[in-house]
Amino acid sequence: QVQLVESGGGSVQPGASLRLSCVVSGRPLESHNYAWFRQAPGKEREGIACISTSDDSTFYGDSVRGRFTISRDNAKNTVYLQMNSLKPEDTAVYHCHADRLWAGRWYDYWGQGTQVTVSS
Repeated sequence: QVQLVESGGGSVQPGASLRLSCVVSGRPLESHNYAWFRQAPGKEREGIACISTSDDSTFYGDSVRGRFTISRDNAKNTVYLQMNSLKPEDTAVYHCHADRLWAGRWYDYWGQGTQVTVSS
């Protein structure tokens, strides 16, 4: 079982930066792939960034590419999302997600989310 706890959200002005953290417990960080999703009121959940456990390759959604960076620190059991040049449309609840393919079955886990509000 994997537990994910996000933090680092808040209310900021457009153009500001925030760094979200996702502390992972229950399994070594290296055992899973990780992703950040977000969901704004009235909108579908959107996957915005992911990082692979096999080679640390990363992928970003079009809406955040070039502004957000996903990374992980195995020693701290933490996955990060550095968010720069924030825009009002980045306002959402941000969730950390972990998954792993084991014995032919996918296992996945979600954190409770952290609110990010971008407003002038």
